[in-house]
Order: sequence, then C-alpha cells, then structure tokens
Amino acid sequence: MSSSMALAPSSPLRNRWLQLTLGIVAMIMIANLQYGWTLFVNPIKDKFAWSTAAIQVSFTTFVVIETWLVPVEGYIIDRFGPSRITMVGGVLVGISWVMFSMATSLPVFYLGAAIGGVGAGIVYGCTVGQALKWFPDRRGLAAGLTAAGFGAGSAITIVPIAQMIIHQGYQQTFLVFGIVQGIIVVLIGMILRAPLPGEVPAAVASTALKQTTRDFRPGDMLKTPLFYIMYLAMLCVAIGGVMATAQLAPIARDYIVDEVPVTLLLFTLPALQWALVFDRILNGLARPAFGWLSDKIGRENTMFIAFGGQALIILLFIKVASNPMLFVIMSALVFFTYGEIFSLFPSLSADTYGRKFATTNYGLLYTAKGTAALLVPFANIIKDATGSWVPIFQTAAALNVCAALLAMFVIKPLRARKASQEAGLEGTPGITPAVSTT
Repeated sequence: MSSSMALAPSSPLRNRWLQLTLGIVAMIMIANLQYGWTLFVNPIKDKFAWSTAAIQVSFTTFVVIETWLVPVEGYIIDRFGPSRITMVGGVLVGISWVMFSMATSLPVFYLGAAIGGVGAGIVYGCTVGQALKWFPDRRGLAAGLTAAGFGAGSAITIVPIAQMIIHQGYQQTFLVFGIVQGIIVVLIGMILRAPLPGEVPAAVASTALKQTTRDFRPGDMLKTPLFYIMYLAMLCVAIGGVMATAQLAPIARDYIVDEVPVTLLLFTLPALQWALVFDRILNGLARPAFGWLSDKIGRENTMFIAFGGQALIILLFIKVASNPMLFVIMSALVFFTYGEIFSLFPSLSADTYGRKFATTNYGLLYTAKGTAALLVPFANIIKDATGSWVPIFQTAAALNVCAALLAMFVIKPLRARKASQEAGLEGTPGITPAVSTT
C-alpha cells in the first residue's frame, strides 16, 4: 500500500472528515466563552460598579486555565482517547456560564471562569489534536479549519447575545447560552474517535515543509531550545490578539464609536456589534487560509508575512479608531492577522515533534496564550495611568515584528538544521520513532 494512502474507515463514525467536522462544531460551542466575553464586561460593570480591570481578571483566569492545563488534558486525551474527556469538558463549559448567571461577587466570577477554562481547554486541546492526528498530510488546513470554529464560531451568535443582553439582561443570556453550548459539546463527545494505525495517510514531506521522522515525547521536546523560541514567537503575537479580544468593547467606548450606527451589507448595527461580527469571521477565515498557505510555502514563510502584516495593521488601527467605519474594518484586519497563529503553531509543532504526542506537545506550546492573558488587566492599568491606548498598541506592533523576525531568521534555520541532523540519529534514547500509518 502506498505511503500516501490510508485504509477505508471501518465505520462511518471513523471517517476523518466527519471527525474534523465534529471538532469544528465543538469549537463553535466554546467560542463564546472567550470571544463573547467582551459583550458582558460593560453590563457587569454597570450593575455592580466594579472596575474594568477587576472584571477582566475573570477573562484572564479563563484564558490562563484554558491554556495552561491543556498539556495535562492533552496527555489524558492521548492516553485514554477523546470521547469521555470531551464530554466532561462540555459539562464544565455549561456549569461555567450558569455560575456567571447567578454570580453577585467577583470571586464567583473568577471561580466560574476557572471551571470554564478547564472545560474549554479540554475541548480545544482535543479537537486540535484530532485534526493533527487525522490529517498528517494536510495539517495546516485541518488545524486551521478546526481553529476557525473557535475564531469565527461566535460570529453567528454575537448579535443574538448582544440583543438578548439588551432585552433580557446579561444573566439570562449567560444561563441560556451556557446550557445550550454545554449540551451540544457533550453530544459531540459521544461520537469522537481517535485514528487507528492505517486509518490516515502518511505525513507529506517537501522542501517547504520540514517533517520530523520521529515522535518526540513531551519531556524530550522540552529539552530542545527550539521549543522555547517557538514559544516566545507565539507569545509575542498572542499578547496583542488576546488584549484586543478582551478589550475591544472598552476601546470602542473610549473612542466613542461603540454605539454609533454603521450600515454594511444593507444592515445597520452599532459599530461595536459590526466589529465583533467581522472580527470573528475574519479571525476564523485566517486560520484555514494561512494554514493552507503554510502547507504550500512553509510555516515560517507564512508567519513572516502574517506577523509583519499585523504590525502594520495595528499601527494603522490606532490612527483611525475614532472613525466608526474604519474601526470596524481595521479591527477585523487585526483579528485576521492574529487568528492564524492557531493553525500555524499547532502545525509547526506537529511537523517538528511528530504526531503520536501531538495533543500534549502542542498543549505545552499553547500555554503561551495563557501567559499573554496575564497582561490583559495590566493593559487597563496602563491605559488609566496614561489616558491612552496608543502605548499598548505600539508595544503589540513591536512584538509582532519580533515574532516575524524570529520565525524567518531563527526558527526556520534551526528546523532545517534539525531535519538534516535527524537523518543520522536512528535509535536516539528517549525519542520514539514515528508511528507508521501504512
């Protein structure tokens, strides 16, 4: 049998495109836990008169827990399979928003955010791991499509959530959407399956894509300097993206554009709502688009283009943010050049360290997003001290330039050197040979 071929699935449930689709839907169900949060910040502040920085600790708690526990959750998933673990994640996701609906103190919000972070981390780690394992021949595209569910999934619910908050209050909105999202994730978990040997094609190596010939265990990956350079590059880009995700509504309010009507596609909505819709759509589209591009021209080349582009867009955004229409357009472009990290870095991780432990290995890299989230409350503090968002955005732009340079001039040559060295390292202790898929 050719190395590029795979056995036919033993049952319809083991069809890899079905498994990919299920992962995308599960991602859509957890997207609002992060990307819908900004809609609730101002209503919570208006009700309890807490500071924005104090409220945003909930967001930071969610993102930190969601990311930093993914390696542990990934290990469990790699060991025991995706089904039951994902069902647990669905239950926790539902509990989180139900707690938000009843919370009257900040500690309860923080606890609910932590519970939601565990649940979302399980679902995120599982579905991205599934994409990497089922599609070693199209990692960029598959990881991009899966991550698109998380990036764009909230786009279809932004307006309903915003309208429900207005008409029924944020507490009822948390309750209804929390229950629905949790139930759907549990149902999906019942159907998820991991691939068996022979069910997927072999990884495709090319001049543009340097594919490892071995499966590195997490501990061995952590011994390589390359991992930490990749981590730093992802952190640099994630800082600006996570900050924009959490702070978009407060930024729009400060620039006095949040409630200004904007007409697009024959519909008129407040500028903030249009921004949130287009941000989510372009954030989602970026993931398969840049993932597909990286399959063609290489991960590092694509990173250089995307990260450099975001630096320029961020600098333009802060100059035109007071214009409602340009606020919508430029914020969408910011998210378009941010969302791709969630297809490029998992693909880069699997290319560099193998498929067998892909969920755990990418989980360790993914914690960079949690590290970035720690800076979200500090952005509010800096803004309050300086009276401006400009220094924060300038810093984000500079960090993107650093990430672009790291990708092209550090990560790319180090991976090329690693690929050439591996050819003569058969039987190295602690490194598991790649599992054949033929």
